[in-house]
Amino acid sequence: MEKITSTLAQLVKEACEYPHGSRQRQKKLTQIIRLVNNKLWKENTAYYEDALQDTWVYFCQNICEGKTAKSYNPNKASVVTWLNNYLKWRLRDGYKKTEKQRKKTAPVRVDESNKIIDPVDSLPAQPDMPNILEEIEKWVLQDPEYKLRQTHLNNYPQITCQVLILKRLPPETPWKTLAEEYQISAGTLSSFYQRKCKPMLREFSKFQGYI
Repeated sequence: MEKITSTLAQLVKEACEYPHGSRQRQKKLTQIIRLVNNKLWKENTAYYEDALQDTWVYFCQNICEGKTAKSYNPNKASVVTWLNNYLKWRLRDGYKKTEKQRKKTAPVRVDESNKIIDPVDSLPAQPDMPNILEEIEKWVLQDPEYKLRQTHLNNYPQITCQVLILKRLPPETPWKTLAEEYQISAGTLSSFYQRKCKPMLREFSKFQGYI
């Protein structure tokens, strides 16, 4: 574990030496993601995938420059601890949202000291989860049913779900950058991705048992 921590610290340092959005930084961030992925908290809940995606976005935006929060401080925590803390907060949000939607009162559980047990903390980890990002990337590239390549934005056959999912895998290419690349509004691209591409990505994740 100490060796991985040391390796991650070095990769973070190297990544942040390159400009934001540069190919060199993207390459380093991808290396970090692959090392960190299997170390993150795992659980089988309907909202885990969304929480994980939010975590990777948070990572990309704040690992070097604090774009949405304070930037990562290696003197306070390891990368794994930093991301796990954020992931668990997003999972708590998902749990609260789900409970609110169901409009049911969950039974309160307490431990021996009469302290309320957080349901999220009581869920078991799954340490043997496969490398999700690599499996998803492999599926997108192979596109065995040819659905991803056939599903494209109206009047833009070059903008397919295969292309967008690859672009949006961590470390994500910002919608603004994609909008400039394709000369289409970020809202149009994002809407197409949410309506057509993300459901197929979610279906694959469910089939693989990731969510």
